Amino acid sequence: MFKPFFLLLTLCCPLSVSAQTGGTLRERLAQRFQSASVPGGEELSYGTDPLQKLDYWKPTTPGSPLVIFVHGGGWKRGDKRGGVGEKGAHFLQEGYAFASVNYRLVPACMVEDQAQDVANAVAYLIRNAEKLGFDGKRVALMGHSAGAHLVALVGTDLSYLKAAELGDKALRGIIPLDGAAYDVPRQIAEGGDFMHDTYLEAFGTDPERQKKLSPTAQAAAPNAPAFLILHVQRVDGTAQSIALGEALRKADTPAEVKGFPGQGLKGHMEINRDLGKADYPATPVVDAWLKKILAP
Repeated sequence: MFKPFFLLLTLCCPLSVSAQTGGTLRERLAQRFQSASVPGGEELSYGTDPLQKLDYWKPTTPGSPLVIFVHGGGWKRGDKRGGVGEKGAHFLQEGYAFASVNYRLVPACMVEDQAQDVANAVAYLIRNAEKLGFDGKRVALMGHSAGAHLVALVGTDLSYLKAAELGDKALRGIIPLDGAAYDVPRQIAEGGDFMHDTYLEAFGTDPERQKKLSPTAQAAAPNAPAFLILHVQRVDGTAQSIALGEALRKADTPAEVKGFPGQGLKGHMEINRDLGKADYPATPVVDAWLKKILAP
């Protein structure tokens, strides 16, 4: 029953169009969901690899909070501009600084390296907060799809932040957008045939490694201070989001789980593309939560 959806998900995860040639279906679908660039961003390097870069937009008012976004793409594709959608312009209008992060991709690196890249990007931004014009003590981290998994992992397994020389409270909150690999063994077992190879490529076959890379399994305290877990009406994404929220609350970590309209792949893409539009139902929810957790 999952085959048609997961085949499409494999084809449609956001891609870096420059990395594809020949006008394939995958490329055409990627172009369809590619976001328009937000003008005025500055590309910065947080490491030596060509993919260890981020785009940063200064806030209108110096000393404002920062929202950091991590793109999706099945851990093996995607780009820091390709997944921004309406979010960059919206958060800048709301008075935040905004950054969108690239990270190294599977199979050239491992998921552990990707999570460390995300933590290192956060550390780079916080270390340069004064120069970049935002408040380094008021930072939220958001990600979509594979990026949702990575930000949830960084927010639950704090060893990544520690390795980047950041403390437990370096981030005010985590916003995963429609992820579905918070419990990796469950996702591999229930996720369908066509995504199965993608999960195995990312997480391997070792049960202990799969557990170590599962935010739900890592949700015992300490964690990042707060989570807002959003999902659309996908069977696996809904179940995994609810289970992650329950595991976090069991550890006394505040975690809100919110579901929104949107079926299957279409909904999965919409929550990333349309978040930030005034008429998209998740936008006011995210805005209210950010104002609460990023308050001075």
